[in-house]
Amino acid sequence: MKNKIKAIKPGSIAEEMEMEVGDYLISINNTKVKDIIDYKFLISDDYVEVEIQKKSGEIWTLEIEKEYDEDLGVEFEDAILDKPKSCHNKCIFCFIDQMPKGMRKTLYFKDDDSRLAFLQGNFVTLTNMRKEDIDRIIKYKISPINVSVHTTNPKLRVKMINNRFAGNIYKVLKKLTKNHIKINCQIVLCPGINDGRELKRTIEDLYKLYPEVENVAVVPVGITKYRQGLFNLKQYNENSAREQLEIAEELQKKYIKEIGVPFVRFSDEFYIISNKEIPSAKFYENYKQLEDGVGMVRIFRDNIKNGLKDLNLKAKGSFTLITGDLAYEEIKNAAKKIMKTNPHIIIHVKKIINNFFGNTITIAGLVTSKDILEQLKCEILGNYLIIPECMLRKGYELSESNKRVFLDDVTLEELENSLNRKILVCDYTGKDLIQIINENSEVE
Repeated sequence: MKNKIKAIKPGSIAEEMEMEVGDYLISINNTKVKDIIDYKFLISDDYVEVEIQKKSGEIWTLEIEKEYDEDLGVEFEDAILDKPKSCHNKCIFCFIDQMPKGMRKTLYFKDDDSRLAFLQGNFVTLTNMRKEDIDRIIKYKISPINVSVHTTNPKLRVKMINNRFAGNIYKVLKKLTKNHIKINCQIVLCPGINDGRELKRTIEDLYKLYPEVENVAVVPVGITKYRQGLFNLKQYNENSAREQLEIAEELQKKYIKEIGVPFVRFSDEFYIISNKEIPSAKFYENYKQLEDGVGMVRIFRDNIKNGLKDLNLKAKGSFTLITGDLAYEEIKNAAKKIMKTNPHIIIHVKKIINNFFGNTITIAGLVTSKDILEQLKCEILGNYLIIPECMLRKGYELSESNKRVFLDDVTLEELENSLNRKILVCDYTGKDLIQIINENSEVE
């Protein structure tokens, strides 16, 4: 039975009403609770009647007066009170289809669930949603949601997603935005497929839905060494990446004049590949698209620059920073600045080549423990290793576990034991890097 309570917050309404771990939530205001969206909507009123089934089987009806939008203080065994909806698309660029065989089953699960888009920021295609599902988003004001658009060309989207229902995306987006649902859009850009003129068309179509479509993130397709038998895709090089940025820059200048922001932004990979300068902090408007890798280099640079004043000049220690190929030069420059400010701090920066997925995958977030171990086991290391938190998994599949785990299912503690080094986890924006160095250094 779903809706089983696994934790009660101390001092909460649930504790006051003598709800217990192991109880089941049956209904709120005589309405069955299907999932977390129902729960959050139904519980928001200042007076609710909650039906609970106790572990003994006894049914309790609790009349609760509370503040509007105040939660009961319960945590459910399943984060969404239901199994997530799987994706039935066969996108030509799907990363999961490029995974090696023999890994843990949950890593092959493709979610396309609007509830996870709301709760965890996942991107969904909206292809598996019925009219009733769209209407429920509007009724419950589930906003913002994150949508993988890729293209607004109906025929092209059907081809890219391999789903005959994929072509109506713009119609669905218009319905949602007409009802004031805020949407963040993502475009996975594939060379020769949805870039160039098609990219310009998609951006201009989405801009017509501003401000409900708040922003658009453009990321390059990721290609692993396991693409045998899949759609033939290329990667971006310096020239082709630069061409896409130049298409966007023309539109960005126009949008900045009209609404004060660029509306569409590219992930840092495009700038690094094309050797173009990373835009200023103002361009990224409070970094709303960091999860897409948009603005990570800029915020990292600024965090290091601003944090140097807090570096303990009496501290002494040695550290090894671990990163992927893409960010290597950036991390190395940051290490130089820290060591110049305090020469008693020694920092080695180690670039991990992604042998697990193939050296075409260069981002730190897809580095595995196996590659770290193989490439560092014979290296001279500092007293501490520092990794970015994006190397550790998160999301729905970890909802019942507090373990810090790499993508290849090895825990942080297991890698520590293998390397005989304590591993410190840093925010991927670098905001706590100076603090971590201060706290794990000796003071002269």
